[in-house]
Amino acid sequence: MSKGERTKQMIIEKASGLLNTQGYLATSITDIMKKTGMEKGGIYNHFKSKQELSLDAFSFSIETMSTTFQEAIRSKNTSIEKLNALLEVFLLLAEDKPVPGGCPILNAAIESDDAHPALRDATRNAMNDLYSMILRIIRTGIRNNEIISTIDSETSTTIIISTVEGSLMMTKLYNDTIYINRSIGFLKDYLSKFETRESN
Repeated sequence: MSKGERTKQMIIEKASGLLNTQGYLATSITDIMKKTGMEKGGIYNHFKSKQELSLDAFSFSIETMSTTFQEAIRSKNTSIEKLNALLEVFLLLAEDKPVPGGCPILNAAIESDDAHPALRDATRNAMNDLYSMILRIIRTGIRNNEIISTIDSETSTTIIISTVEGSLMMTKLYNDTIYINRSIGFLKDYLSKFETRESN
């Protein structure tokens, strides 16, 4: 990696936490200059616009979260174990780990609208990936006879994501982890009802 590439990566990494914490729209280029210790010209030497930097920073946050998800499920054997491991990562997100500011999908979804189509599209793609990952785990569990066949995989995936993301929003709003802890407890009980007799 060249010096220029290292500098660009440093900007992305430092800006990612700042943007995810303060907001992609609320964070100014001056804020990013202070965080990175770089001049405006130095930043724009690597990015055409603040929007381009914001999208790269969002992608970095998503990659960090996705890597954490993959590491969490790598050592798990059954689909239920993998789903429970994902829930534990969401608990970490409530503590601003591994991404400062919490879940980047939730934060960007709240901000993105028709006035910011690029961020909206990136957020949708990230949500699609999260949805697909959970859906794939559930369907694999059904095929492997770990999860009862009557479970509606699409509905269950929707319930898991909406429950977690909604409680993360409440946790952030009230600055109280009771909301995410309640939802994770509910979902773990919900998932326990998925198991077939063979997997118990």
